[in-house]
Amino acid sequence: MQNIVIIDYGMGNIHSVKKQFERLNVQVIVSAKAEEIINADKIILPGVGHFGKAIEHLTQLNLIEVLNEAVLVQKKPILGICLGMQLMAQSSEEGNINGLGWIDATIEKFKVYDTLNFKVPHIGWNSAKPSNQSPLFAGIEENDLFYFVHTFHAKMDKKEQTLTTTNYCYEFASSFGKENIFGVQFHPEKSHDAGMKLLKNFIEI
Repeated sequence: MQNIVIIDYGMGNIHSVKKQFERLNVQVIVSAKAEEIINADKIILPGVGHFGKAIEHLTQLNLIEVLNEAVLVQKKPILGICLGMQLMAQSSEEGNINGLGWIDATIEKFKVYDTLNFKVPHIGWNSAKPSNQSPLFAGIEENDLFYFVHTFHAKMDKKEQTLTTTNYCYEFASSFGKENIFGVQFHPEKSHDAGMKLLKNFIEI
């Protein structure tokens, strides 16, 4: 049985993520303990809230060094969800602070030109158009819908790291990936069948 750890740093929608994995008959641990993270087979980095506060929490809990060891050295698969995805980037306009720096991207606020039809934050159901093949999206169709709630999004420096794009006033990267590192801007735990399929794919990576 796999050992999957959901990182608990005080800013995640942890209960709903844990519940969805349990629906897939997968046991998960919610933890901020270095030993449990290092011993994990796979890691989930959730997140809701402010980028700067999230980095501050991770720093205070001494989790950045632990995550770097698990992800960059031991190459454990990790899935970042919403803010958890954004934290993997180089930096963010939200707090003007550096991120974990795992992915070649910066996090920018939506700059919509049509404020009548496109509100910020972006809230609702949208598709995720494939840009590059990934096992994370195996069996997921282009017209499958995912649930989004976000004000900021990733601006990618390397197109090959973009897994899907979504159109909300303009195209933005709605997921990215590099080796063992995956991030999705949407909430798979709130995205019904398509979200469950994505979480199942992550389990099988």
